Amino acid sequence: MPTQPLYDINASNGDGSLGPLPEWDLSDLYTSDESPELKRDLDWLESACLKFADDYEGKLASQNAQGMLEAIKRQERIDSVAGRIMSFAGLRYYQLTTDAERAKFLSDCQERITNFSTPLVFFTLEINRLDDDFLDGLFAENADLARYKPIFDKVRKMKPFQLSDELEKFLHDLGVVGDAWERLFDETIAGLTFDIEGEELNIEATLNFLTDQDRSKRENAARELARVFADNVKTFARVHNTQAKEKEILDRWRGMPSAQTGRHLSNDVEPEVVEALRNAVVAAYPRLSHRYYELKRKWLGLDVMQVWDRNAPLPMESDQIVGWEDAQKTVMDAYTAFDPRMGELAEPFFTKGWIDAGVKPGKAPGAFAHPTVTDVHPYVMLNYLGKPRDVMTLAHELGHGVHQVLAAGQGEMLSSTPLTLAETASVFGEMLTFRQMLDGAKNQAERKVMLAGKVEDMINTVVRQIAFYDFECKLHDARRGGELTPDDINALWMSVQAESLGPAFEYMDGYETFWAYIPHFVHSPFYVYAYAFGDGLVNALYAAYQEHPEGFQDKYFEMLRAGGSKHHSELLAPFGLDASDPSFWDKGLSMIEGFIDELEAMED
Repeated sequence: MPTQPLYDINASNGDGSLGPLPEWDLSDLYTSDESPELKRDLDWLESACLKFADDYEGKLASQNAQGMLEAIKRQERIDSVAGRIMSFAGLRYYQLTTDAERAKFLSDCQERITNFSTPLVFFTLEINRLDDDFLDGLFAENADLARYKPIFDKVRKMKPFQLSDELEKFLHDLGVVGDAWERLFDETIAGLTFDIEGEELNIEATLNFLTDQDRSKRENAARELARVFADNVKTFARVHNTQAKEKEILDRWRGMPSAQTGRHLSNDVEPEVVEALRNAVVAAYPRLSHRYYELKRKWLGLDVMQVWDRNAPLPMESDQIVGWEDAQKTVMDAYTAFDPRMGELAEPFFTKGWIDAGVKPGKAPGAFAHPTVTDVHPYVMLNYLGKPRDVMTLAHELGHGVHQVLAAGQGEMLSSTPLTLAETASVFGEMLTFRQMLDGAKNQAERKVMLAGKVEDMINTVVRQIAFYDFECKLHDARRGGELTPDDINALWMSVQAESLGPAFEYMDGYETFWAYIPHFVHSPFYVYAYAFGDGLVNALYAAYQEHPEGFQDKYFEMLRAGGSKHHSELLAPFGLDASDPSFWDKGLSMIEGFIDELEAMED
């Protein structure tokens, strides 16, 4: 069914004159919530689901290869129409989450599609009752069907955790109730207001002050965030308790060995690979974040850093505002310099209403790229207000967009990339943009600012996200022992913060509630390690590009075109890389370490 947007982790804001900012044109999906095409598709979907169940339920074991291929293609068409409807409803909602009509429309679409698709639940359940030999025979008989083998393989990985047909249908129907908790979280976050020097601001604009040159403004924003989070902490704790309990019940009934198992299965990644990544990053905390923040403490002239100094600009950094046209040119130049094909793929995002860039009241915070469906195109959401880091966010989301456009050729079922690999193109896009900007540095001071900014982004992407992952592991483990109070959750949050950030920091009263606003914990449990996976993977990929540039672009595009049709081991083999090798992650981390080495050398 519809793919979740890919949320960015480092979205930030600024201010100033940015020039005209693009807005979405959603008419490529539907012209309005009352369009006849939308009604037509909803009606078609209801009958198509019923007819599919009538034609195939209880009959998969008697299909020949052609019959099975037709079934897959019909399922794919259903997914495409449902995905188009939900993409339209979701994107329209994200533009104005505080609008009751848009929220109702999204909820109504979700409920109708859930009801329509309940008769389809049998499909994956029956696939898992088929013999391996029977399926292998069908694949051998028909090459077009064999192309879908990765889908069958992924479905069959769930075989040990499958419940009865009746229970699976019940859980499918119940899914919309769990979604309501996500909506409560989204609407609560979007509705929060913060008093900054007498001005009422939303969360995006308030978080922006944490990157202000003026330390008193950073402190004021941090304390105001803490105050508002504390006022709402019971709601956030209720959402987390309910979501974690629902997950624990589902996992227990399915017999999943850990809270993380479901995410590893959907990411098509082995638990030991994630564990090797996690252990490598935690072991590197002293060499990465602890060391960098000690440098930053000296640059800021502080005896000890407070949490509001973590993302502070450097003293030698200008309060630069990057207009939209300059941001577009910077990213497009970097993409085109890597390969003109990449620039061509990125261009329509700017010219055809595929980006919604401005910060607006009620708009969802953060940034994401949403692939919609393979016969339309992705949409990118930003909250762009001109910070240099926003340029990197643009590069990041465009990377997702380019990946999604390339993978669309695989069709609805095979285009969707596991999160671990989905972050590859986005982080690679950032790296291309960064390297181009670094090469253009006018002097040593400018190079230092750029290097420090990149190290901070990498620490936010690798160290901070693995700390988030550890927090989630602790949260879900603790919830299995009973209801968690806000203080319980606060304590779990603080237990990972000092370890990951290091001795350069002190923590203000109130920082313990800052877990409350992270959307990944609610929308996609254990999503966060995908960022560290993607960053480490890209660092290793970029090193391969530098060592052997000849033919790299073609291999890179082939990897992106594969979408979800290949396992990470197959995708990385042409580059001579293997994520299951524990030393693989040290290679990626050594790039960050090298940047810190260069920054330290500048101090001598």
